[in-house]
Amino acid sequence: MPNHKTRLAVFCSGTGSNFKSLHEAIAKRPLDAEIVLCISNRSQCGAMEFARENGIAARHISEKQFATYAEFVEAMLAALGEYGVEAIALAGYMRKVPQAVVAAYPERMLNIHPALLPKFGGEGMYGIHVHTAVLASGEAESGATVHIVSEEYDKGRIVLQERVPVLPGDTPETLAGRVLECEHRLYPAALEKLLGEMKTAEIR
Repeated sequence: MPNHKTRLAVFCSGTGSNFKSLHEAIAKRPLDAEIVLCISNRSQCGAMEFARENGIAARHISEKQFATYAEFVEAMLAALGEYGVEAIALAGYMRKVPQAVVAAYPERMLNIHPALLPKFGGEGMYGIHVHTAVLASGEAESGATVHIVSEEYDKGRIVLQERVPVLPGDTPETLAGRVLECEHRLYPAALEKLLGEMKTAEIR
């Protein structure tokens, strides 16, 4: 009997570079997972285009489409249920995930953050803002963190971290480039670790 592949959704808002790295890693290494759904708050973005090009269902789900927040949350949960999603990876998703969705996937939702949490996390700490803050602080190193999503921004259990040195003459853009390379290595490894944890929990 073939191994069960964990059905994974990826939430994105932009180009989806971490989405692409996860997709590539699943294809190359023995990860018992398949990406079955991409959800984005933007109807036109690189991540949605990549999903469609690779035969992955792409759903645009934004608060702006609904009369109430409750309807928005209901639509998101319905899409996840429709595709039998068992775990979620946030990959550049620029919105706070609804509390009801977080509650539906306890210890099964990952996010990647471009710094060494708990430093430089929290509301407003995303993208280039993070790297600007790291350089302004005079830190000797930065890096990336993959953590479990909880109800508070960047506060969930850390799954994996990798360090990246801050170099003399770094700008927020040069540091961001090196951290992104680190993210592309780290996220697939963290997903593999989470899948192992989920399998162990099932056995118990």
